[in-house]
Amino acid sequence: MLRFIMFLGVISLFLDWYVYQGVKRITANWQSARLRAAVRWAFWFFFIGLIIGFAITIYLRFSADRSTPLVEWFINAFLTFFVTKLVFVLVLFAEDVYRTLVAIFRLFRRAGDGKTAQKPLLPHRRKFMSQLGLALAGIPFFAFVYGTTRGKYNYTVHRHTLYFDDLPEAFDGFTITQLSDIHSGSFGDAAAVYEGIELAKAQQSDLFVFTGDLVNDLASEIEPYIPALRQVKAPHGQFSILGNHDYGMYHNWESEAAQEANLAKLKQHHADMGFRLLLDEHVMLEKDGEKIALIGVENWGRGFIQLGDLDKALNGVEADTFKILLSHDPTHFEEVVKVHPTHVHLTLSGHTHGMQVGVETPLVRWSPAQYRYKNWAGLAKENGRLLYVNRGFGFIGFSGRVGIWPEITVLELRKG
Repeated sequence: MLRFIMFLGVISLFLDWYVYQGVKRITANWQSARLRAAVRWAFWFFFIGLIIGFAITIYLRFSADRSTPLVEWFINAFLTFFVTKLVFVLVLFAEDVYRTLVAIFRLFRRAGDGKTAQKPLLPHRRKFMSQLGLALAGIPFFAFVYGTTRGKYNYTVHRHTLYFDDLPEAFDGFTITQLSDIHSGSFGDAAAVYEGIELAKAQQSDLFVFTGDLVNDLASEIEPYIPALRQVKAPHGQFSILGNHDYGMYHNWESEAAQEANLAKLKQHHADMGFRLLLDEHVMLEKDGEKIALIGVENWGRGFIQLGDLDKALNGVEADTFKILLSHDPTHFEEVVKVHPTHVHLTLSGHTHGMQVGVETPLVRWSPAQYRYKNWAGLAKENGRLLYVNRGFGFIGFSGRVGIWPEITVLELRKG
């Protein structure tokens, strides 16, 4: 953790130094020398203080297991300004590449004609480029400000129609609402959360599923929202699974028994909400005399705990039965499900959050999540099997969402 903090601190200081070159250029022609000095001193006072505050809060959050609104503010502020400065630096760097090329050209020219040029070898920075960098840096800055205030509660419904040749006729048009990664311990605006839950209820799907990470660490985190989630009902039931955070593996427990008691309490809360928690097991959903299998496994993830036992969950399910699997981490699909000898038609996952930051447009789709997860959000098809990765209902770590909005998924199954 110390090395990580030091690494981020060094990178941030480098960005600060680079941005400062632009600040100096913008303020260079100000008439008041006192104002110039005040702005420049304020720049270093603020950003060095931000680095120190961030280092302390990272330690408190991840080493001492303490989180407060002040901790969240420092993390949000650091990430906001880190991305903002990065954009500013990219503009200045582009100018520096140009300045360097001009310097090389002038150097060769001087060597060729043997004369002393009047112009300096390296061109001065242009004020316009620094102003342009500042203007462009304002885009991510205001995007992050929105994402940390309103964007994290900008619940968005994603609808998809999925076609299967072997879907039972009775389930043609069957709808599923999926939530994932509620992370109830991160919420600060209960009213906004209730609006999101109401939006999920309004979908009036045939089946409701929740695919893990109900809490950050403690079972008690979900308790304020149990009455609201208890109202989520579907004709064919409400089902859920556990995610990696639900096991309390990121909390400093006083004993193993305390961690086990917390997990037992959380399982009871699933029941309190009317969710049937599937732990490496399956249920048969019946409609008009035909059946499909809903399968739920414990967490299985690359780089995370691997408790899920798909073989156990499939025990007793006939090979030709239509199957829907709830598995929190999409790497389970990538490494196990898609190559399993038993054909699982559809897997529903979450976990990635789309890293809570990214761009999703018809032309551009990017998130840092793609450098770790092959399938990080939305629909994927491999080996004749479908995977849907929900972007998450809540947030954790970074208390915001920028471009990757909290999701309520509605899937319609069709035969064909």
